[in-house]
Amino acid sequence: MSNAITYSSYGGPDVLTLTEVDAPEPGPGQVRISVRAASVNPIDLKIRSGRMAGARPAQFPVRPGLDVAGVVDQAGEGATASVGDEVFGVALGGGYSEYALLRQPVPKPTGVSFETAAALVTVGETAYRGLHQLGVAAGETLLIHGGGGSVGTIAVQLAVARGIAVVATAGEHDLERLTALGATAVRYGEGWVERVRTAAPQGVDRVFDTSGAGVLADSAALTGDAARVITIADMTAAQHGVRFSSGGPADRVEQALPELAALAAAGRLDLPIGAGYPLAEAARAHADIEARRVRGKVILLP
Repeated sequence: MSNAITYSSYGGPDVLTLTEVDAPEPGPGQVRISVRAASVNPIDLKIRSGRMAGARPAQFPVRPGLDVAGVVDQAGEGATASVGDEVFGVALGGGYSEYALLRQPVPKPTGVSFETAAALVTVGETAYRGLHQLGVAAGETLLIHGGGGSVGTIAVQLAVARGIAVVATAGEHDLERLTALGATAVRYGEGWVERVRTAAPQGVDRVFDTSGAGVLADSAALTGDAARVITIADMTAAQHGVRFSSGGPADRVEQALPELAALAAAGRLDLPIGAGYPLAEAARAHADIEARRVRGKVILLP
């Protein structure tokens, strides 16, 4: 037996309950890990609240959580990791738990903490995927909306490392940090188009929207072609001829996590961790995120 967070109805953070469950058993090609860190993602809150019920109806009881890092304690036949290996990846059947299953465990570099490894999974793959699908190349100018968020922060660093000129919109409190990461940071909100044109007089080649703040029409106008814009956050994308990257199986980029882990190990990738909570306090973690009491990635520590 082990402990996991579950919920049996949609609702606020208080529906999250610490529950005793059967420890999962790995099947062929899978490993079971003793979870050392699990990342809380915005989609976890959306699913729990019922806001995603139309697109992703829950099958109760739900064991939430996608991103985990830990130590392999059981390996199924044909698994690519062995007992004792430190790994991270996407949990099968929920990650807010003392034990979780992984189908594609990624080796965790020694110099990368469990917290950082867990934090990288969804937001790192999303940032990597966005740049990959945009086809943005060295020497081009990329506008990233929501540069202060976790996906935006990683996308800025990946793009800068690839020789891409980056302009990033963000809140006032994130501008200095984004400038330090190599972007030309501009304040979001009314007048952002003019501020971007001033920051990039040579023009903008492509746009990666991580904010969902109603910027697609103006972004397409800036590039001159809606095909040069991609969003992970604005469900009106089709109305503007813009691609929506959903992160489904057909979208995922398998090489993302090993490359991100290597960059983090080399000290070339920074992802702020906002707070860590004991597993039993998952409800407080969700409440603090919803109340905007914490900035940066939120991690559960079983």
